[in-house]
Amino acid sequence: QVQLVESGGGLVQAGTSLTLACASSGRTYAAGWFRQAPGKEREFVATISWNNVMSYYADSVEGRFTVSRDNAKNTVYLQMNNMKPEDTAVYYCAASDKIPYTGGRSYYTNGLNYNLWGQGTQVTVSS
Repeated sequence: QVQLVESGGGLVQAGTSLTLACASSGRTYAAGWFRQAPGKEREFVATISWNNVMSYYADSVEGRFTVSRDNAKNTVYLQMNNMKPEDTAVYYCAASDKIPYTGGRSYYTNGLNYNLWGQGTQVTVSS
């Protein structure tokens, strides 16, 4: 079973940047990030296809966050710029070890299509 390990979380001030990394123990296809704030449901943040061709973002982070991956290192990254207090959440890396049957946004943004999850890393943005 492929395992995912996140790193890079922490406490930052609004307007600054932070980069999360997710290292996997094996090959993955779709991979990305979800987050869950206190008292809220888990929500999609960003995702990327295995070949770096397709990436999708939540409207709330579009233009501020960038997802990328280095398949040689089996690592997916989330570069977060101009962070806001509303970005405060536990961020979870998610991936699938199954070949996606479609390249559409609806597939990649649905957490049910990811069978591998990391333990989560806390990101706190102070105002």
